[in-house]
Amino acid sequence: MARKKESKPCCTPSVANMGKIESLVTVDERGQMVLSKTLRDKAGIKPGEKLAVTTWERDGKVCCITLIKIEAFGGVVKDILGSVVGLPKK
Repeated sequence: MARKKESKPCCTPSVANMGKIESLVTVDERGQMVLSKTLRDKAGIKPGEKLAVTTWERDGKVCCITLIKIEAFGGVVKDILGSVVGLPKK
């Protein structure tokens, strides 16, 4: 009997940085979605604030989407690049 190929997520978070599902959102016909007030308050997201949208692909298709507050984005990029080139973390 052939084994069924397991489907793995394209962006597997590590146990150290794994988050939790805060809410579910629906994309409307205009492509818009709403983050709940509870989540916006918890994340400190204010009206007009910018968020960076990052994506991961598997087999040529986007499978994971992340929102990063723009003021934290530089630190995220620095951490990623530092781990790629072997820089010590602060």
